[in-house]
Parts: sequence; structure tokens; C-alpha cells
Amino acid sequence: MRRRDFIMLVASAAAYPLGTSAQGNVRRIGVMGGGKPSDPESQASYQKLRQRLSELGWEQGRNIQIEYRWWAGDPALADAQAAELAGLRPDVLLAISTPSVEALKRHAQTLPIVFTVVADPVGAGFVQSLGKPGGNITGFTTFEPEMAGKWLQLLKQAAPEIRRVAAVFNPRTAPMILMPSVEAAIPAVQLQLVPAPAHNATELEQAISRFAEQPRGGLLIFPDAFPLVHRQLILNLAATHRLPAMYPFPFFVTEGGLMSYGISISHLVGRSADYVDRVLRGARPADLPVQQPNEFQFLLNLKTANALGLSVPPTLVAQADQVVE
Repeated sequence: MRRRDFIMLVASAAAYPLGTSAQGNVRRIGVMGGGKPSDPESQASYQKLRQRLSELGWEQGRNIQIEYRWWAGDPALADAQAAELAGLRPDVLLAISTPSVEALKRHAQTLPIVFTVVADPVGAGFVQSLGKPGGNITGFTTFEPEMAGKWLQLLKQAAPEIRRVAAVFNPRTAPMILMPSVEAAIPAVQLQLVPAPAHNATELEQAISRFAEQPRGGLLIFPDAFPLVHRQLILNLAATHRLPAMYPFPFFVTEGGLMSYGISISHLVGRSADYVDRVLRGARPADLPVQQPNEFQFLLNLKTANALGLSVPPTLVAQADQVVE
């Protein structure tokens, strides 16, 4: 689907009253994401959700109506968007990212919520346990704390000369459960950890540029909607300052980043459609165990490695699920 068609479709969906249809009553789904509707990754997630729901017998405009809200990496917008979406009283809510769940939890205390791209639902207070969520919330996790060690090991293998690594994150939106794991993994890779918090694009540019003033540095980008929205700025800064970087999502690498290890957001959103379907058919979130990731991908961009002057070991290249050349 072309970007222009997608934007028009989202706009028409927003204008279409939930619960009404020329063909009769429809089930209502509210979706809240942290990206922008025009972003290719948002489009990919939208298509995966629609595709899987269609496979399960749900067709937009026929027996379901999907209402979207986006907070575009700005947590200040999340609360207002959640209040508006919850006020429409959909049959089920799909929350993409931890801040989306937090905002919807405040405004939809009884509505069923399915989450996805969430790192620590137990620690965040969304569910009682993974096996028995309890309450009105369940869904799909994304990154385990142990991922931090894997990210650092792969980065050090690709760029053995680095001595410092900046952890880039937005303190208001990033899954901070990962920070203790990063700190615990640092000694094994013999790196100095430099926290690089940023709340907006200006602070992001300042933090990375300041870090780059000293040599032998690398970047670790935390998984979050904030770097997703600002990924072109991050990619440009990494290239300008010649900083090897580990990214959390595959699209960073296909768009020019050095390497990534993690899940595909669109794949996980597609999986979440199965729980949306079950809730629409009468299941309670309390009875649906939280699902963990079933697919991790390691991507490596050799073109970017060459531009950074890195000689990536053949053994590391062989580990990659996808190599960009």
C-alpha cells in the first residue's frame, strides 16, 4: 500500500464512528502506537494486523472497525490519546509499547487490553505473572533483560577497538529494566558505560555529539518509540561521528545502521492479532498467558561496516540472519 493511500485510510477510519457500519453492527478495536502513521514501520504493522485479522475472519468495514491513535514518540501526547481512544469504548484495545499500555491502563481500567512490544509487563505492574496475568491486560513481551549482554557482545565483536559505549534512551519512555542488565554485562566486554539520556531531538544530538568528542566509542540504542521516531537523526549522527552502533530493531540496519539483534515490530503486532481475535470471541485477558518472543533476528550491514573502517570477522558474518551489502 502506498503511503498516501495508508494515510487516507487511517484518516477515514478516524472519521468513521465506531460501532456503526452500512452493513450492520461491527466489533470495535482501538489501537495505540508510539510511532507516526506515515512511518513505513507503522504501515508495516498496520498491514500485518489487518492481514492476520483477515485470516481469522475479521474484515475492516465488514465486521470490525479499527480506530488508531499515535503519540509519535512524544509521551506528553500519550495520555490525551489514550483518554480519547478509551472514551470510544472499543471491544478491545491493542497497546503497542510500554507507554501505550501505561496510558491506556489509566483510562481503560475495565476494557480488555492486549499489549505488544513490552519488555517487562510484570515489573511494570500490567500483569500479576506471565502465566496468570489476572485483571484486564495480557499480551506479548519483546526483550528479555539478558538481551543486553547479547547486544554488547555482538557490538564488541564487530568493533573490538571500542572502549566506551553510550546507552542512548529516553528516560520517560524506555524500558529501564534493561539498564541493570547492561550494567551487569559491561565488565565481561571490558567497556566503560556512559548513560546518554535524551528527551527530544535536540538533547539527542547533544548527547551523541558530546559522547563522540572522545575516541573509541560505540552506541547502544535502547528499544523504544523515541529512537524509532528519531532514527534518521540517530543514523546520521552515528555515520557523521563514525560510531559503531547496536540497534534493537531490524529496520535500523536496512536503513543504514551497522547491526541489530531483536524482534520485528510488525511481526509481533501480527502475532498480537491472535489475542485480539480471542478477546473478541469472548476470552478474558486474565485467562490468556503472556506470550514471549518466538523469533529473534541478527542483521549486519557490511556496507556500513566498511564505511566505519571495520573488518567484521567472518564468524560474525556467518551468524547473521540477514547481511546487507
